[in-house]
Amino acid sequence: MPTSAPPDVARDVTALNVALDASGIPAKSDDNLLIATWNLRGFGGISATWDSEPRTTPKRGWRAVALIAEIIRRFDVVAVQEVKRDTTALRFLVEQLGGSWRFITTDTSEGDAGNDERLTYLYDSTRVDPSGLVGEIVLPAVAGSPVDQFARAPYAASFARKDVEFILTTVHILWGDVPQDRIPELVAFADWMRGWADRANDWNGNLLVLGDFNVDRDDSPLARALFGTGLSGPPQLNAVPRTIFADDKNKNFYDQIAWFWEIGADDLHQYLRGMKFTDAAGYIDFVPHVFAGLSKTKLSWRISDHYPLWVEFRV
Repeated sequence: MPTSAPPDVARDVTALNVALDASGIPAKSDDNLLIATWNLRGFGGISATWDSEPRTTPKRGWRAVALIAEIIRRFDVVAVQEVKRDTTALRFLVEQLGGSWRFITTDTSEGDAGNDERLTYLYDSTRVDPSGLVGEIVLPAVAGSPVDQFARAPYAASFARKDVEFILTTVHILWGDVPQDRIPELVAFADWMRGWADRANDWNGNLLVLGDFNVDRDDSPLARALFGTGLSGPPQLNAVPRTIFADDKNKNFYDQIAWFWEIGADDLHQYLRGMKFTDAAGYIDFVPHVFAGLSKTKLSWRISDHYPLWVEFRV
């Protein structure tokens, strides 16, 4: 692995940070918490080069991961989807982030639908600590009969910022041949989370869900399946694009950060304790600032085809 970036990569990193400074992401402070989610396309192998040539495989090299690190370091904890069986890129990313950064990850999901994917959390250990709870969601049998499990089991982990504990559950919903194929997983996930939130004397404070839910529109049956039990994302994220290929004819609602907002109540934050949404949320459009001259398709294999989403809480 390289010890330092060449001058042209260092210039790219500086230019990206200038753009990030102007993007509206709040600075880290003593009383805030910054949470993000990012589907990093096929984040597995990495080429041992700063610049990929036309025949280099994989296309993602050191330059790409160094740029990804500059985005991730703006947050306290980031849920990452599509980490693959090969963790070379993940380990190089943590190295680029620096000594205070850690990760926890699942094993790979087996089978064709699992796509050899892991669900992963990256976190800045100077800002948050794991607080003990980890687990994959497994659906119980109904009336003694087995049920179909998630293609990629949602992954929950608890963290603490100061004395405030919160539980993140990340997911990458099965794509399927048609949108309706995603509804059973979305319903099962939303029902599970609702039951978890409502159970007395359970380890269930400050539940948030985040990841790639493959919801195609905010008014679709898929969205109703996900949000029908009281889960909701902040309105500040409703209109932001989720992928670098999104346009007026191709809108989607794939990626989400959501929690339980009491339906019809004046206090929309009553399912949160010790933390409050600050009304700051957004996405990061990295496309104009990295790999100038590359097509979006080529860029998607170096950085990603998805934008990161983020939210800020006061703790």
